[in-house]
Amino acid sequence: MITIHFTANFQPLTNMEKPPLSDYTATNAASAPPLLNTLTPSRRTSLNRAFAAVYTCAIVALFYRHTQTLFSSKTLVSFYVTLTLFVSDLILAFIWANGQAFRMRPVYRKEFPENLEKVVKTSDLPGLDVFICTADPYKEPPISVVNTALSVMAYDYPTEKISVYVSDDGGSAFTLFAFMEAARFAAQWLPFCRKNDIAKRNPDEFFATDYKMSSETEDIKIMYETMKMSVEHVVETGKISEEYNTSDDVRQAFSQWSIDGFTRQNHPTVIQVLLDKNKDKDITGNSLPNLVYVSRQKSKTSPHHFKAGALNVLVRVSAAMTNAPVILTLDCDMYSNDPTTPLRALCYILDPDMQSNLGYVQFPQEYHGLNKSDIYACEHKRLFKVHPIGYDGLSGPNYLGTGCFFRRRALYGGPSTLILPEIDGLSPDCVVNQPLTAPSVLELAHHVAGCNYENQTKWGSNIGLRYGSLVEDYYTGYRMKCEGWRSIFCYPETAAFLGDVPFNLLDVLSQNKRWAIGLLEVAFSRYSTITFGVKSMGLFMGLGYSYYAFWAILTIPITTYCLLPQLALLNELSIFPNVSDPWFLLYMFLFLGAYGQDLLEFVVHGGTIQRWWSDQRMWIMRGLSCYAFGLAEFVVKSIGIPTEGFNVTSKIINDEQSKRYEQGVFEFGVPSPLFVTLTMAAIINLLSFIVGLVHFIVDGGSNKEGLIMQLVLTGLIVMNCLPVYQAIALRSDKGKMPTKTTVTATFLASAVYVVASLFLK
Repeated sequence: MITIHFTANFQPLTNMEKPPLSDYTATNAASAPPLLNTLTPSRRTSLNRAFAAVYTCAIVALFYRHTQTLFSSKTLVSFYVTLTLFVSDLILAFIWANGQAFRMRPVYRKEFPENLEKVVKTSDLPGLDVFICTADPYKEPPISVVNTALSVMAYDYPTEKISVYVSDDGGSAFTLFAFMEAARFAAQWLPFCRKNDIAKRNPDEFFATDYKMSSETEDIKIMYETMKMSVEHVVETGKISEEYNTSDDVRQAFSQWSIDGFTRQNHPTVIQVLLDKNKDKDITGNSLPNLVYVSRQKSKTSPHHFKAGALNVLVRVSAAMTNAPVILTLDCDMYSNDPTTPLRALCYILDPDMQSNLGYVQFPQEYHGLNKSDIYACEHKRLFKVHPIGYDGLSGPNYLGTGCFFRRRALYGGPSTLILPEIDGLSPDCVVNQPLTAPSVLELAHHVAGCNYENQTKWGSNIGLRYGSLVEDYYTGYRMKCEGWRSIFCYPETAAFLGDVPFNLLDVLSQNKRWAIGLLEVAFSRYSTITFGVKSMGLFMGLGYSYYAFWAILTIPITTYCLLPQLALLNELSIFPNVSDPWFLLYMFLFLGAYGQDLLEFVVHGGTIQRWWSDQRMWIMRGLSCYAFGLAEFVVKSIGIPTEGFNVTSKIINDEQSKRYEQGVFEFGVPSPLFVTLTMAAIINLLSFIVGLVHFIVDGGSNKEGLIMQLVLTGLIVMNCLPVYQAIALRSDKGKMPTKTTVTATFLASAVYVVASLFLK
């Protein structure tokens, strides 16, 4: 039971009534109850709405012109070209309209964790269960996962209230070994962080900074480096070196697990309590947090639902062992960068005005190691920062998959419709009074982690994370919103979590292709955002979710505008208004208005013009590659043809790739179909620009004015494709474009040109 102590004269304020802290004078601040959080609407809201109204009128005018041109077409070529542009612009308008939901009421929040102790006793703070998922020790280095776990175990939070659960879907003895070593190191690391008030509690990150030198610090560093080398040696060789100070218990366990072949695909459930708060103490005598390793039972004959299935197993196992009312989900490479983060989340979770329907508090995904221009646009500023601020003014941001504090109750049906699980011991309000290692607790934990446990239950459909999409985070957050839960976007000045970014383009595009497929699975399901979502959440939230659900169909207008005007230019066919035509001004307004507003939002939220350029370049690259392949794979999958499953994004850092990334050089390196379409479009645009420019300068002619827009558009795309041209012709390193890809793309570009020339003439 959580007891919240307020002053006697406390009168709850709604979020909209809470003014910024600066509005309080010293006099009334002394008499007012302590503020936990404030909310401030964005000052750009009115401008956003006014611009949306004007831009909508411009879009209507554009479709009036398209319709007029369509019905006045005198040739079949003109008709089909106009129809193609009409459909492309219709998709762009649909996505733009959905995106306006984020601009209707953006808000900014601020929380005051220093006031929590005035509102709730430390002993009454809720328990915190932390879930960390990993699946492949070769793509997700165990030492990186260990650092993430240590960073949250060292939170400025009562250690007896923290339980860390690590899901190892790879069933790897390497990962288990790493956490056995980490459990020993934690006894030294946690008190060191508390004593020295360390801000970065990820050991690897801390020792990479200019830390204060002392004998104690050097001793801790030696311990960490020894552990790190031991873990990396085991992953590399499969054996524990005699030179490392590894305990006999760890050696024996690792040896047994290796003999049992634990890394095979069919394996039983393994639950290992590595630290128990009731038994294990650090070097100062204080309790250590619970640390539990979980590898669920998996079988080739039973669906395991990837990450969503792993998280649901952790929900059930943790319910059987600790059942904390608050759950934090983290990606294995997303370490804690601020030890006060749980207290910030509690500023909302413990706010009585929000408790009735608050489902979760979402922190932004932020990254370290981004190069100066963020060439792959991995920051995803809109997805992880700008748009959540817009969502927050409605019913809250979507679940982003990591850095999210859930109320456990929110995973069991809507705010007014509690759905009880099939076992009373898994209920969100059940109190666990037995120790972690009690036989009955472990027996229940093993039972609920079985691969067939979810059969004929509501797990994945109405309880826990939801199945049915490769993007389980998006789908789960969406379904929770439809049930009536709201969420909060907590965006503190100091990044709460920091993660790793991919260093090569193929990993980036493959990840985005997976997202595109998963989002389409939601868009065309019975819970479609545009129908079920609008009905359940209201117009603007439904549109906001539709903006991402239909992401992949952007491949149609992007491909159209990257190929059709260029092919028409090669054949000296004008498809846009002449510069002297009044309609030309409409096209300029639509183009400059959209790009101008996008640039303004990007810069206002801390971006740079250089990174914005990278972002819009990657928007084009994604549309020509992963969106197209994602849409095609979704269609193939929908008609029953098996497709590729879930692939883990590699977190391994290659030194050569890392060096090129820091220099801002694109990484191609290996042949991939995703590069073929991209290279084909780049070749067509370069040829079109050169030929069009020559004709424009040398030939002139009556059609000169009508081709200006096509020439400018082609020139902009050529500028965006400069990394592709460099990879084809100007580089000799291992990251250059493979010859096979270049030859294939050239052949396809030639074929497209020949076919288009026959059609357009």
